[in-house]
Amino acid sequence: MKTLFILRHAKSSWKHLELADHDRPLNKRGKRDAARMGELLREDDLLPDLILSSSAKRAHRTAELLIEAAGFDGELLVNRDLYAHYAEAYLDPLSSLDEHYERVMVIGHNPGLEELLEILTGEWDRLPTAALAQVMLPIQRWSELDDNTQGEVENIWRPKELR
Repeated sequence: MKTLFILRHAKSSWKHLELADHDRPLNKRGKRDAARMGELLREDDLLPDLILSSSAKRAHRTAELLIEAAGFDGELLVNRDLYAHYAEAYLDPLSSLDEHYERVMVIGHNPGLEELLEILTGEWDRLPTAALAQVMLPIQRWSELDDNTQGEVENIWRPKELR
């Protein structure tokens, strides 16, 4: 069994409208929420072995703040393809992972992450910014992961529920 953590990037800033969408930073709440999710992973002993992040500034910064707060010393891979907003963009890099990774986190964007959660579990759930879903996958190798995999939602944490 493998564990997939699905994390939507934290709240971004719209302060500088001249910035391209890819370059939008986190706002104050986003920075706080990203760190809080890192603390939750550390406190609950849920640190992943690997983190895959979208290359968008808000997603990459979410990863950095989470890593710092969690004390994560594993590997962070930043992937431009995860900037896409559809579920299939996440399945390809996940299914090509080495089998030795037991717990993997993906940090990206909606609606793709909500679609990914639904594809992998058969359940739709709302993922607001900085929401974290833990999905248990009935696979032994990441190469077995596809749109027919029927995992189970173990937990979903939303920042507003943690305060």
